[in-house]
Amino acid sequence: MKEARRLNARIIGRVQGVGFRYYAERQARRLSLTGWIQNLPDGVVEICAEGDEASLERLIDWCHEGPPSAAVTDVQVTWSDATAEFPDFRTRR
Repeated sequence: MKEARRLNARIIGRVQGVGFRYYAERQARRLSLTGWIQNLPDGVVEICAEGDEASLERLIDWCHEGPPSAAVTDVQVTWSDATAEFPDFRTRR
């Protein structure tokens, strides 16, 4: 198995109130990723996800588009080593 990685992403644009977290959670689970997604007070959506790098790259690609009613203007990503601390992928409220 390939080495697991962690990504932290900030998704900027019209990304709150458009179902972004719901669809991103579904996408992450389809890709067998673990971690979380949450809305931030400044209107940004934040994702912390772990898994193989190819699946994480696919999640980033999806984040650039988002669900149909979203308007993503930027996706800022930082990479680090995975910690395997998450049992699954879920939305933080």
